[in-house]
Parts: sequence; structure tokens; C-alpha cells
Amino acid sequence: MTKNIWTIIGVILAVVIAWWIVSALFSVLAFIFKLMIVAVVAVVVFLVLRGIFSRSDD
Repeated sequence: MTKNIWTIIGVILAVVIAWWIVSALFSVLAFIFKLMIVAVVAVVVFLVLRGIFSRSDD
């Protein structure tokens, strides 16, 4: 009976740890994805601004 309780506690602990790891992994992936989108948008905005200011110098 005592071994059965430790098995249940072990399973619950394993699920909690797995839940935390998956949550952390998704947070990191979401941050990387957001960072990539910001980088692409920043490059597009930079190119547009450079195009606008280079035309006004001509």
C-alpha cells in the first residue's frame, strides 16, 4: 500500500514537472518567434525610411 502511494505521488510530480518544462519551452519559442517578427518589421521600416529620406535628398 505504501509503494502504491509513492507511485501516485511520483506520477503527479512527473506531470507537474513536465507541465512546467513544456510551459517554459513554449514561452521561449514564443519569445524567439516574436523577436523574429520584430526583426523583419524593423528591416522593412528601415528600408522604407531610407527610401523616403534618400529621395528627399535628390
